[in-house]
Amino acid sequence: MDTSIDVDTSQLHAQLKSALQLAHDARTPVITHLNADTTWLLSLPYPDLVSAPQGRLRYNILIDPWLDGPQEDVASWFSKQWHLIKSSVRTIAELNRILCDVENSLSLLPTSSDGDSSSFIDAIVLSHEFTDHCHRMTLLEVDHTVPVFATTKAAQLVRSWNHFDKVVDMANFTPGTDWKTTSHSPLPSWVGISRLVTSSDALYYHSAIVICMQRPETAGEADALIYTPHGVEASTLSIMTTASPKVNVLAFLHGLHDVSLKWSKQLNLGAVNAVKAQKILHAKYWIGTHDEQKPGSGLIAPLIRRKIYTVQEALAMIQAAEKEKSEEAAACIEDMKYVELANGESLVLE
Repeated sequence: MDTSIDVDTSQLHAQLKSALQLAHDARTPVITHLNADTTWLLSLPYPDLVSAPQGRLRYNILIDPWLDGPQEDVASWFSKQWHLIKSSVRTIAELNRILCDVENSLSLLPTSSDGDSSSFIDAIVLSHEFTDHCHRMTLLEVDHTVPVFATTKAAQLVRSWNHFDKVVDMANFTPGTDWKTTSHSPLPSWVGISRLVTSSDALYYHSAIVICMQRPETAGEADALIYTPHGVEASTLSIMTTASPKVNVLAFLHGLHDVSLKWSKQLNLGAVNAVKAQKILHAKYWIGTHDEQKPGSGLIAPLIRRKIYTVQEALAMIQAAEKEKSEEAAACIEDMKYVELANGESLVLE
């Protein structure tokens, strides 16, 4: 039974329009939380020296879209979940209309969204094959011409639907990687998409997506968004410090909730791992993700164990274990500026 709470879609429109207007002159990215869980829209400004498509000012990347309806893994008797709060946008068509309206409001061209069938979603990124990240009903609403960049198992699943024209397996971001080599057609040359994996994680459950965007003021450096809904082992993120040219981590998406299955697998690594990761990355923005406490049914639901720590509690646990000096602890706290974006909220990544 769907027990989701309704939200006002106009909230998303107002938030997104306001954020993009703020970012328009500064030419900065905007991240928008499209549900209370882990569906995101990353909106990137076209660089000054790049010819953008007519009527477009932004390149829009949709991440792990699950907008409406339940999600099931294996079968409903095994695991079935719903959003606790209904998504701020319920269909791809609705999201596309909002993006079109926002583009028109920012553009100097006198265009109209009436009858416009163009897709304002430019790429899709899928971090896992599980249906809360790779939701078939939502994805099949997307125009077939939109390219999909996915992990290997997710790519195989999406190809089996025979819907999308282009499905690309993401390459791994390895030590010394030049981020420009992660820009595969049909991505624009100033955007790269790859993933970070921990070699000891054979199933790549705890991995991360890396989205790079060339910095306008440099010849080769890039800003990056690192997205890891289940968490990636913190030590793995040291790979980012070896990138050549340099990659500056602008945003790091990692949740606070420690989630596991009783007597079994660790699902979400939670706040302690996130704090350790942020101590390595020094991301300008640390944003929570995948912490929605979804109602569910099936065999798995009663086995889920969730521990919720605050950033301060996680930091204290690490400092106690490592016996850090007070001055080192104070410096570390400065890096722990955690941002929580609610369903439908946007953040300008300045």
